Amino acid sequence: MKRTKNLMGMHITVEVNDPNCRKESIDKVFSYFKYVDSKFSPYKKDSEVSKINRGEIRQSQYSEGMRTIIKLAEKTKNETEGYFDIWHDGQMDPSGIVKGWAIYTAARILDIEGYGNYYIDAGGDIQAKGLNKRLKPWKVGIKSPFNKAEIVKVLKITNGGVATSGTYERGEHIYNPKGKMGDDVRSLTVVGPDVYEADRFATAAFAMGRVGINFIEGKFGLEGYMIGSDGVATFTSGFSRYAVSNS
Repeated sequence: MKRTKNLMGMHITVEVNDPNCRKESIDKVFSYFKYVDSKFSPYKKDSEVSKINRGEIRQSQYSEGMRTIIKLAEKTKNETEGYFDIWHDGQMDPSGIVKGWAIYTAARILDIEGYGNYYIDAGGDIQAKGLNKRLKPWKVGIKSPFNKAEIVKVLKITNGGVATSGTYERGEHIYNPKGKMGDDVRSLTVVGPDVYEADRFATAAFAMGRVGINFIEGKFGLEGYMIGSDGVATFTSGFSRYAVSNS
């Protein structure tokens, strides 16, 4: 069973390759994404994030979910030497951590529902488990940052997550807290044990510029694929085990 909806400002696809898949299970996943958008979007005026940014909610009044996100963001900031920060000029934008966290949590819904083969794609960030309908690993394409219709690398993922950071998909949405970010890196894809880990470190590594791929190389369990503004790709030492082809 496969369904796609437009939520959180992006296309979200959920595919479950289990014969006993129930429509209600996929409905739960989309309902969860809708809840996340209503709470954490900095673009919705009634979200908790927007109310915090307007000073309408004090820290003591934050919801449990908001406290969780802030705690995870602070952990990531410490693990990336400050390159990951959800606070910019006194305003909160947790998008860099909420997306991967939401996909990962949505996948847990499918786990609880008892499914062993599924694929969740939210705006190009993916959590996959088990096998596809051909009983093969799920295939994930890395788009060219110069031509979104072109796939430059195909990955095979069985149990793990993939996330790509770059300014070409949604414009300048990644902030470098340590100063002006150069334009020498166009995209950076990270493969990890789950999409939450891949997403948060992809965001931070992209903000680091060219040295970001070295940062990913040094993180246990993560592999990366960086495309520079010159079109040249650089990848970590273990990345090739995920690659299927160049087309």
